[in-house]
Amino acid sequence: MSLSASDFDFVRQLVYRESAIVLDRSKEYLVEARLAPLVRQAGLAGIGEYVSAAQRGGRPAQMKIVEALTTNETSWYRDSEPFQALTKTVVPLIRAEHPEQRSLRIWSAACSSGQEPYSLAMLLSEEAGLRGWQTEIHATDISEEMLTKSRSGRYTQLEVNRGLPAPMLVRHFTRAGAEWQLSEAVRRLVTFRHLNLATAFPPMPAFDVVFLRNVLIYFDMQTRRDILKRVRGVLKPGGCLFLGSAETTIGVDDGWERLVVGRTSVHRARAVALAGSNGTR
Repeated sequence: MSLSASDFDFVRQLVYRESAIVLDRSKEYLVEARLAPLVRQAGLAGIGEYVSAAQRGGRPAQMKIVEALTTNETSWYRDSEPFQALTKTVVPLIRAEHPEQRSLRIWSAACSSGQEPYSLAMLLSEEAGLRGWQTEIHATDISEEMLTKSRSGRYTQLEVNRGLPAPMLVRHFTRAGAEWQLSEAVRRLVTFRHLNLATAFPPMPAFDVVFLRNVLIYFDMQTRRDILKRVRGVLKPGGCLFLGSAETTIGVDDGWERLVVGRTSVHRARAVALAGSNGTR
């Protein structure tokens, strides 16, 4: 099920136009792998035939390609250090700097099928230092398919096996046939909505913490710079940003300062840069 150069160019340009994600020639194998299920589902002979049909089918058909190429890897408590840093360092920091505060608002950007925001919800629901606090987790993704799955809170055995600690499974999930259903109490803590990080953000509340992990690596430099600037605009003063282990603000957006916390890093908006931002407060 090989991909021709012209078909790859169409897919590459489509994905960049709709999501700003960059697919270079080294990603041909990824495009083939992600489109293969769509080809089989449509009952077509090959990727070329599917791409041609998508070109004729207009935006609805083409957005299926975009969604297939923007659905990224995820797991429960992925790279555990940021979650540890959140509860051991960031939450105590917020409590120390804002002793009157009794709420915590977190944004999980590019949440995929929901494992990250639900990991945060389970973790914070058990955090003794947050008893009596109001916790809100806002989760966004570009894929409507992933948002639908996330809202259901239902996962296969294979999915729960990927990083979910057994005690968390016992406390927060129940069997639902061959799958596992997350409790309503945890699901209530998370609100899901559609958002394309590469475009202007809609009106948003001010966040204490933003998880924007393993996302920037897919964008070109200017798009990374724009996204980081917009994120600064929706962070509370002193708010914290978590990026992926291979991502950095250095050389991209100088409006951040980096704090090393154990084996991970937390980024905080510099006061001068924050004062000049235009985000929603």
